[in-house]
Amino acid sequence: MKKPRNRTNWIVMTLIVLGTIVVLFPLYMTVTIALKNPEQMRQSIFAFPTDIQWGNFSKAIEMTGFFRALGNSAVVTTATVILTLLTNSLVAYAIARNMNHKFFKGLYFYFVSAMFIPFQIIMLPVVKLASGLHMTNLVGLIFLHTVYGLAFNIFIYVAYIRSIPMALEEAAKVDGATTWGTFWRIIFPLLAPMSATVGILTCLSTYNDFLLPLIMISDQTQYTLPLVQYIFQGQFNTDFNLAFASYLMAMLPMIIIYIFAQKWIINGVTQGSIKA
Repeated sequence: MKKPRNRTNWIVMTLIVLGTIVVLFPLYMTVTIALKNPEQMRQSIFAFPTDIQWGNFSKAIEMTGFFRALGNSAVVTTATVILTLLTNSLVAYAIARNMNHKFFKGLYFYFVSAMFIPFQIIMLPVVKLASGLHMTNLVGLIFLHTVYGLAFNIFIYVAYIRSIPMALEEAAKVDGATTWGTFWRIIFPLLAPMSATVGILTCLSTYNDFLLPLIMISDQTQYTLPLVQYIFQGQFNTDFNLAFASYLMAMLPMIIIYIFAQKWIINGVTQGSIKA
């Protein structure tokens, strides 16, 4: 018997190619503009530069205080990811194991409903509250990022935790483990796939966030990378080459992290959907 031949689905292939072009073209434009000078821009905006201007990057670093802003973003992102994983998973565990109580069920829907409230509606009260608590700084930014991720993280954590057999916790209690010890020694390690997904998504959203640092941070020495790009564009908006060089350097760390971490995002979401 002849084996059926694998036929190429040209419609799907065409859509994939078009989608790839749509995704890669902005990146190509960013790279080419960052490596040109204004004269080359006037000649052709789409052509790859013949005389690469590496000096654009050093000028952009000097004008924006790039490494200081990068350090601020790294501190905020790292602290937010750690605090999110430690606290959000703990809150989700308390809710998931007490969903038969009205209070915890109501608390769950209260947190989930926060996903439908646009940040623009509450940003002015948040700024007022943060200012009153003297938290218009990087520490306040870390806490707010952690709190704003709580709704989505609880939504996916609770579904995953409820799929973990209660027999594991009952066996731990028989051995004398407390609820606290049971969570950190048994449940939290089992949450590794979902924690990887939460951690990576939190890292990307915190690092790239612009609006919250804009309304929270007033001290220029504490500006994060997105804010630096905004100020840079405002001051040097006629020099697109330096601006795009700065944009390229700002997005490069997250591109590298996502390339190496995307398998954990996919695995975490897949396992979560199967278990849920």
